[in-house]
Amino acid sequence: MSSTNAAASSQAHPNIVDGWFKETATMWPGQAMSLEVLDILHHEKSKYQDVLVFESKTYGNVLVLDGVIQATERDEFSYQEMITHLPMNSHPEPKKVLVIGGGDGGVLREVVKHSCVEEVTLCEIDEAVPRVSKKYLPSMAVGFQHPKVKVHIGDGFPFLQDRADTFDIIITDSSDPVGPAESLYQAGYYELMYRALRPGGIICTQGECQWLHLPLIKNVLEFSRRIYPSVGYAFTSIPTYPSGQIGFIICCKQAGVRLSEPLRQWSAEEESEICRYYNADIHRASFVLPQFAKSVVLEVEVDVDVCRR
Repeated sequence: MSSTNAAASSQAHPNIVDGWFKETATMWPGQAMSLEVLDILHHEKSKYQDVLVFESKTYGNVLVLDGVIQATERDEFSYQEMITHLPMNSHPEPKKVLVIGGGDGGVLREVVKHSCVEEVTLCEIDEAVPRVSKKYLPSMAVGFQHPKVKVHIGDGFPFLQDRADTFDIIITDSSDPVGPAESLYQAGYYELMYRALRPGGIICTQGECQWLHLPLIKNVLEFSRRIYPSVGYAFTSIPTYPSGQIGFIICCKQAGVRLSEPLRQWSAEEESEICRYYNADIHRASFVLPQFAKSVVLEVEVDVDVCRR
């Protein structure tokens, strides 16, 4: 379908007007992201959310949930690689991995690049996301095909409650804290993950944007440091996310762990074959924050230290 036909089909989705998809949300007021649409590939109302896939002019196929861009074929690798390899390479030997959310399969694709992994389980609440991704985002959904992968369709909360001391790594690849993902940004969820980790286990969660969500980031860091002895905040650049940046909250069950220093590294040759964004230097650099964000993170550290005294 041409962009003209996409414009004619704009009634199929309220975010597509005159051949352009426009993303607006209350979590980033006063700004918008627009992509030119060549074809509307899929649109449905699932049990949990509005699911849209369209072919864009410059970013390939685009997955949108509740009007917010989740992944594009052009830039998804910067997010998928960082949310995966930051925790995976901070652990000496992760064998059992859990992915909460991540129904597009991108995190699965990255996890199984680590030969030490024996099993990775995906827990996704909305069956529509894997189903649609397998059809329209095959380069991401390839992760579902690996023999080490198991898939559970359901809520992450009850899934975690029955699995104490089970996982080396838990990665929460969630959307923003509205709708079905809202509970994943609360202390109770981080406590559930803590109990589900083995000794020395690590979690990594989607940590929102420094430019837009510092109060939210500060709040999550505050309760994380009451639960986990080692906590860090890192970020990556990705053009189709709000303000072109997204962060990660990384926590370890073991005290004294330098999450900013990878324990395991691929060789330079392996990195160039395995990754398009991540490398050991990017791992270290992702924890180096601009001053306006660093001051908030340091403030959290001071407040928690005072509480502990």
